Amino acid sequence: MHSTPATFDQTREGSLIQYGALPYRLRKPGIVDYLVVTSRGTGRWILPKGGLVKGKTAAQSAAQEALEEAGVRGRLHGEPIGVYRTTKQRPRPIYVTVLLFALQVEEMLERWPEQGQRIRKWASLAELNELLTDDGAAQLIAKFDRIMRIDISGQSTRN
Repeated sequence: MHSTPATFDQTREGSLIQYGALPYRLRKPGIVDYLVVTSRGTGRWILPKGGLVKGKTAAQSAAQEALEEAGVRGRLHGEPIGVYRTTKQRPRPIYVTVLLFALQVEEMLERWPEQGQRIRKWASLAELNELLTDDGAAQLIAKFDRIMRIDISGQSTRN
């Protein structure tokens, strides 16, 4: 498997636009786990994300990143759960706006394209708050987690 070429759009302010996946699983009723991976450059815990893959939608691009970076496939929520901003640590900081899509994991691959470059880890919401350095991502995930807990208890419905 090879990484898929992607293009990087920019906002009017000049930050990059990326499309991210929030891989999750329902461990048991009321308990949601989230999958994070290490970044290649700094080893920080992050969510899979990347540019728009040629010929794919934003949601499909996010799913492709989850496959390449975390080795997971699953059911993608069609609409983004939100947007957050982050900074890529390069020689000079690069500001990135991330459109985040939830991905319910149905399959974890034993081999995946970036397996030798990243570590993946399942984490609860509490653990995630300790692992992630992107406050915007953490806040968005906490909001999603609250919605999922309501859905699981049967008080709400979500497609």
